[in-house]
Amino acid sequence: MKLAVCPGSFDPIHNGHVEVIARAAKIFADGVIVAVSNNPAKTYRFGLEERLEMVREVFSLLDGVRVEAMGGGLLAEYARSRGAATVLKGLRNSRDFDFEAPMAAMNRSLTGVETIFLAGDPRYSQLSSSLIKEVESLGGDVSDYVPRSVARRLSGG
Repeated sequence: MKLAVCPGSFDPIHNGHVEVIARAAKIFADGVIVAVSNNPAKTYRFGLEERLEMVREVFSLLDGVRVEAMGGGLLAEYARSRGAATVLKGLRNSRDFDFEAPMAAMNRSLTGVETIFLAGDPRYSQLSSSLIKEVESLGGDVSDYVPRSVARRLSGG
């Protein structure tokens, strides 16, 4: 396996994302492209440029990971345009698989790009960016669930 694309909005990136991407960087010989995207159906706490900065900070010392903005269009086309034959998706639970499997089949059908699912560490199975934002907005401490640089941004520091 050469190169994978790991897409997401990463608003914000959390330790579950980091754990899966770091493991994937050891598996794919040419590394992992973390493709930060905007989903028009979502409301974001952080703008695209700030999310890109956060993800770049988190992976700045890890070989095999590069971070890019993913424009509009199909994920599979984006992956193919980067020379990646694989999309990487981390799974926290069976609901994630139920959501992701149809998209994986469609991507393969449209472009031949395969999706590989990597089970996340059970320590992070409860994490989601939405939950982290909600807990933080209500005054909860999320510092155990996000990288330090992200925790600073969440707290306004």
